[in-house]
Amino acid sequence: MLTRDGDQLKVAGPLNIESVPALLAQSDGMLKDVAVVDLAGVTEVDSAAVSLLLEWRRQAQNNALRFAHLPAALKSLADLYGVADLIPQ
Repeated sequence: MLTRDGDQLKVAGPLNIESVPALLAQSDGMLKDVAVVDLAGVTEVDSAAVSLLLEWRRQAQNNALRFAHLPAALKSLADLYGVADLIPQ
């Protein structure tokens, strides 16, 4: 589930292969003027979460977009795939 709070987009629930398509559709148009995507409410991740964050960076067209409260498992996956530098905190 996504909610917008000022310049923050808050994510709650799982970020996995099952939830990512719906989250991507829900986020359509929500990234304008977002500075931070807050992942404090994320309960589960898999490799689809990495793809989603990279897609959000692309859609935002905002090099200043940051991700807060990255789950440890998501950090590990980003490191494993060599894309940690593309997911700024």
